[in-house]
Amino acid sequence: MLDKVKQFMDFKKKADQLKKELEASVLEVNDVRGITVVINGAQSVQKIEIDEGLLTAANKNRIQMDLLRSINTAVKKSQQIAANKMKEMPGLNIPGMG
Repeated sequence: MLDKVKQFMDFKKKADQLKKELEASVLEVNDVRGITVVINGAQSVQKIEIDEGLLTAANKNRIQMDLLRSINTAVKKSQQIAANKMKEMPGLNIPGMG
């Protein structure tokens, strides 16, 4: 029983370390012209920049669609980074991550 508790505590320590690393990693995504999304490895959007030239009433629908696409791309890339970091950490053998 104590061995299981120790394993759990080791796992929690490694998971906490991974969380800190992911929160510290920052990814800037510029896949859509004029829109930049900055996201961290914990999938928290840090900043969105939109080129002023795009900000017209006529561009509203396009900006909304491009912004949605940019955020989704940033989240997907951030998830890939998180998955790779999990694979690299010894002792974090999470089913479905390999």
